[in-house]
Amino acid sequence: MNVKRLQQCLEQVNQFGYSDEGISRLAYTNTEQQALKHLITQFENEGMTIEIDSVGNVIARREGIDPALPAVACGSHIDTVYNAGNFDGTVGVIAGLEVIRYLNEHQIKTKHPIEVIIFACEESARFGVATIGSKVMTGLVEKDELTHLVDKDGITLKEALQSCKFNMAEANRAKRKTDEIKAFYELHIEQGPVLEKEEKQIGIVTGIAAPTRFKLQIFGQSAHSGSTPMSHRQDAFSGAAEIALALEKAARQEAINGTVATVGNCEVKAGAMNVVPGETEILIDIRGISEASKQRIVEKLYKIIHDVEQSRKLNIEIVKLCDECPTKMDGAIIASLKETCEKNGFSFIKMASGAGHDAMNMAKMYPTGMIFIPSKDGLSHHKNEFTSIEQILVGATLLKEEIMKAAQVTNKAYC
Repeated sequence: MNVKRLQQCLEQVNQFGYSDEGISRLAYTNTEQQALKHLITQFENEGMTIEIDSVGNVIARREGIDPALPAVACGSHIDTVYNAGNFDGTVGVIAGLEVIRYLNEHQIKTKHPIEVIIFACEESARFGVATIGSKVMTGLVEKDELTHLVDKDGITLKEALQSCKFNMAEANRAKRKTDEIKAFYELHIEQGPVLEKEEKQIGIVTGIAAPTRFKLQIFGQSAHSGSTPMSHRQDAFSGAAEIALALEKAARQEAINGTVATVGNCEVKAGAMNVVPGETEILIDIRGISEASKQRIVEKLYKIIHDVEQSRKLNIEIVKLCDECPTKMDGAIIASLKETCEKNGFSFIKMASGAGHDAMNMAKMYPTGMIFIPSKDGLSHHKNEFTSIEQILVGATLLKEEIMKAAQVTNKAYC
């Protein structure tokens, strides 16, 4: 594996959307589409065929000795949140490209085809729903369930797709068959502090937490901040703050189960210093590995909302944005990753992922494994996110070994 080439490829991709505040390469924007075109050229230069499905998932394919066999696939995403770092998602894509380059340089042939997939719209930053591309690919969402999605500028998902020459009406055609893929692997930065604190090179993911997300619109009564007594107020923001603090308390009671809850966005309508807020919107993210634990928090949230409505004389509208189930990774792949780590002398631990990933959707249809590499200080979704190129190389090497094993190398000299 070529560490200099890995570094160069990462730097080239991250020129798209770069600024001093971080990388902004949101799904279905011109910036993201230009980055995809750059990567497509790199895959084509390696002799791979390219398919772009109806929602923008890019599938680069290296044919096997027997094209009729199911493919061994890997991949991740390159879209980002606002002002993101250099590594989230992108590392998994460039590692897949480096695996292909390694196989080509060493003239290694495999019985099964190999695919590198760049999933569309993994981040929820633009439309409030994550992993749209892999959900559509695995049939976990129908096009009709996506029609309500709109970004902060009022652009609908349908319009965003049209701007990239994709057609939401044909979205269901992106669903793949159950016999098309033998196994799927995703290499990703941890986005947390565990590997660094444990001084391990690799995290073998055993399961992925799933989010339940809500949008709350809280309606009170706008009023003059100077002439309205405290006892006569219907303050929508204070209601939102009370919900946020009560939700935090509920999540702390479930901390033993690793379940978390976050109010990640709050918009106060009018937003004037001298006006009691009459409307506030908050976005809530609840996630965990334990479905029972997550559900307990959801039930408490509904009670909290009811109590705040009554005590503050507010009207609260609740929209459930998504409700996903935690996902287990394939046991045989976990065992294989462990074996390969031991063979290569890579230090590792088995661990759960608190963040959602495309792998959790792929696991609903195909045997799936996920590989974590360390994140410095556990920092992610931030411009200072960092994973060293040496750490990336270890992960890419593990990915390469697993893909070669699953795709069945046919070169006797190499074997």
